[in-house]
Amino acid sequence: MSYFCGLAVFVLAFSGGWCPCGADVGDFTPCLQFFYRSWPPKGLAGTPICQRYFNQYRFATLYSRPRRSPWFSAYLYTTPAGKRPSTSWKFEPQLAYPGADGNMIPFPPGPPDQNVVDSQAVELDYINSTYSRGHLNPSLHHQSHDDRSATFTLTNVAPQKAGSNDGPWEILEQTVNKTLYAYCLGEAYIVTGVIPYQTDEHWLKNHRVAVPEYLWSAYCCPSYNNSLPEKLRETFPTYAAVGRNDPNSTEEIVPVNKKAKKQFRGYDVRQMSLETLELYLKERFSTVVSVFYEQCSGSV
Repeated sequence: MSYFCGLAVFVLAFSGGWCPCGADVGDFTPCLQFFYRSWPPKGLAGTPICQRYFNQYRFATLYSRPRRSPWFSAYLYTTPAGKRPSTSWKFEPQLAYPGADGNMIPFPPGPPDQNVVDSQAVELDYINSTYSRGHLNPSLHHQSHDDRSATFTLTNVAPQKAGSNDGPWEILEQTVNKTLYAYCLGEAYIVTGVIPYQTDEHWLKNHRVAVPEYLWSAYCCPSYNNSLPEKLRETFPTYAAVGRNDPNSTEEIVPVNKKAKKQFRGYDVRQMSLETLELYLKERFSTVVSVFYEQCSGSV
């Protein structure tokens, strides 16, 4: 049996059948619920993916096929429950085969199919690479086990240094979790993305997956508790942050805390307004980038 025939059998068993799910790739229409006012971020070009797991849309990703990594993932925050799931890493069969089912599926044993290798990152890209698999949409920000498990697809991760992933960036994710849990009264929309190097691209060991210089994240909470502590009054309805992924980067965007612990030094995170974040995105991408509809304050 060929790999793809085996893949077809696996997908049929996993999701209940084939469907012409072209809309899952190249179109955000089926998953606009993950964007404030059903309005995806503007200014970045890539392949839209409506990330589907067990026949339900879980979040949305703008994917870069040439870089084999996402530009951003967008999702709805829900109060987390339970521990980090023990689950397999997954891939998107519809990126490899346009007629494939739109559900993400675990990597099967053995060498991956060449069409999958050509279309996206695979587990071998990260093994012995000195980079971790950094979630853009973290499992920490979700309640159900299936929503948490769905974040473990390689189209939702970017190469991230452990000093960032296990240090200041993890602290940011926990801080956002505590802030939204305590003060956001309605839906909270989060978009997390990457910023490439300004000149030469950096790649994993095999020159297949692009490494970002920075990660960024922003949330939008239109309805929130007005009795905010003084230190949080500038963090609603929206706030943002940029984190270093390279300790040797210059400090124009994020200064380095020289007193940080050695393993975390150079991976600092700078919190900022959404407007400031969008200025940095405009500068790096040479185009206007708008993360939320009317900066999370508009009406329709």
